[in-house]
Amino acid sequence: MNGFISDLKYTWNKPGSGLLRLIIINVIIYVVMSILLLAFKFSDHPEIFKYYIYDNLSLASNFNEFVFTPWTLVTYFFVHSMEGFFHILMNMLVLYWFGMIFTEFLGDKKAVILYILGGLSGGIFYLLIYNLVPYYQGANVQLVGASASVFAIVVGAATIAPDYRINLLFIGPVKIKWLAAVYIFLSLIGITGSNAGGELAHLGGVIMGFAYVKMLQKGTDLGKPFYAIENFFDNLLSPKKNLKVVYRRDKKSKSKTKAGKENTDQPTQSRVDEILDKISDKGYEGLTQEEKQILFKASQRKH
Repeated sequence: MNGFISDLKYTWNKPGSGLLRLIIINVIIYVVMSILLLAFKFSDHPEIFKYYIYDNLSLASNFNEFVFTPWTLVTYFFVHSMEGFFHILMNMLVLYWFGMIFTEFLGDKKAVILYILGGLSGGIFYLLIYNLVPYYQGANVQLVGASASVFAIVVGAATIAPDYRINLLFIGPVKIKWLAAVYIFLSLIGITGSNAGGELAHLGGVIMGFAYVKMLQKGTDLGKPFYAIENFFDNLLSPKKNLKVVYRRDKKSKSKTKAGKENTDQPTQSRVDEILDKISDKGYEGLTQEEKQILFKASQRKH
């Protein structure tokens, strides 16, 4: 058990582990809530779990209920149904696969931000449709799951690198733009089905995933307000000791360091945008090795 906890701490504190942290948070919440549900069932009071825990974490479709639990616009995309293990399993697998592709191009921090923005966008879209479109009015459903956030990551990755290929079992290499298209189609045809709320949230995530990358290519980062919050929690959960290093160097070494610095400067945003536009036109495979290196450097840049 101690070894597992140590491995978990190592993964959590490892630089660039934002995507893995999201998965860890989702899994821990799922495990804790599953145990709580089991405990309340054995005590013959499962209704306590529903009314005091589940209902205060899931997003209600009724706007009048949402007004009294506004925090659920955030909590819902970290909570999954305890009776649907396949739901969280697929969400976390897809989040990891497409999140790694997204991170390769735009970095770990932007993947975390898009996860949050996708969840918010999905929840807002779900609330708007259920309260403004006559077909859905009168329904009283609850939304849980990270699917809207995952869809945002999927579409974001497909927007930044549409021709990026991944190997599917029994099928072979497939461009991720076609996988994203299948995801979107399945959600569209399901908006009147038994999981209509979830499918609508997916579409909200799709809109955010596409808009986020397109606006980023034009120089507008929708995630800027969240960077300060993310940095706060990074410092809170992964404190680093401030070490003061004192050293001396002569003028000769100083000049060498200055010359070396010029060679390792981060690429400009305009240059990165040019490469992103090229990816949209020709795909990742159309980049030169130099352009791939520039994009990699940009993905490592701190915000």
